[in-house]
Amino acid sequence: MSNIIWKIKTFEEFTVPELYNLLKARSEVFVVEQNCVYLDADGYDQQAIHVWAEEEDGEILAYCRVFDKGIKFEETSLGRVITTQKGRGRSLGKQLIQYAVETIENRYHTSEIRISAQDYLLKFYGDFGFIDTGKKYLEDDIPHTEMIRK
Repeated sequence: MSNIIWKIKTFEEFTVPELYNLLKARSEVFVVEQNCVYLDADGYDQQAIHVWAEEEDGEILAYCRVFDKGIKFEETSLGRVITTQKGRGRSLGKQLIQYAVETIENRYHTSEIRISAQDYLLKFYGDFGFIDTGKKYLEDDIPHTEMIRK
């Protein structure tokens, strides 16, 4: 198994290959695997801090983006959480959420985080202290629940 490299960057800090690899990984998971047609380039990447794991060759294994208060929700938030096929089964999703929470705590000085979670991941996020708010909805025809961590 190759070395896993963790990175945390703002949009302006991306190299072109990093940005390409991140967009490719998000499309592979959200558009192809989940068969969900939607505009991934939603205009929020420029306001996010991006957290990801990659292999030495730059292939993305896990990724998410985090936001300060007032961008996606009143609270800080994280989203676009993925583990690619190659990254699955390696506990990278758990490490990713830990890094994302630490990034929010260190950069935005809060532990209060609101997310829009796909319903099949409620227990996963619950293990990190996220609580179901009861707000449930379809987003791109996928059941979601709003969750909060205080």
